[in-house]
Amino acid sequence: MAGEDRGVRFRDRAAAGRALAERLEAYRAERPVVLGLPRGGVVVAAEVAQHLGAPLDVIVVRKLGVPWQPELAMGAIGEDGVRVLDRRVLEQARIGEAELAAVEQRERQVLADRVRRLRGVAAPAPLADRSVLVVDDGIATGSTARAACAVARAHGAARIVLAVPVAPSGVESSFHDVCDEVIALTAPAGFGAVGRYYRDFGQTTDDEVATILAEARGSGHR
Repeated sequence: MAGEDRGVRFRDRAAAGRALAERLEAYRAERPVVLGLPRGGVVVAAEVAQHLGAPLDVIVVRKLGVPWQPELAMGAIGEDGVRVLDRRVLEQARIGEAELAAVEQRERQVLADRVRRLRGVAAPAPLADRSVLVVDDGIATGSTARAACAVARAHGAARIVLAVPVAPSGVESSFHDVCDEVIALTAPAGFGAVGRYYRDFGQTTDDEVATILAEARGSGHR
């Protein structure tokens, strides 16, 4: 997937989503569930879901950071009580059950609040034994995408494909343990910020995400 960095590739997230949808056409037969990472990833994912005639949902995850080094993930949480832990980090940081529980309790509240804002009272799409396309508008550090893939697996997904318009060259090697395949339309060797590959990379709001999800539910795809 490596290539030369030639600047802007996509007009906006919707255009990137349409291009990504064409690349994912082969997955139509698997009747996948499309999961968008909030917020911008949902815009991309909506185009993929519409093209494939697939159900669209949001996958909201929260990183569990080491208390004195929050940027270092010791695990992640998702809906329905799902928790995935990095035992290596827990052991090296000597995190006890009480410390872990305190971080999780705090992040659970943040997770619940965000799910309510984005999905409302709608139930999450069932993932058990399904092929799942986890979609974002791009990969930078990859920490949130890793957490999303791990949480989708914990929810019972049979096959997980991480799909993005843009990612750094060689990114697939960083995800082999949490997903089955990584697809990026462009993966330049001289990668910078995700936004540099879009002409319009304006912020997506929670209200916009909520509207996209509500419209997708109204379309009747299951």
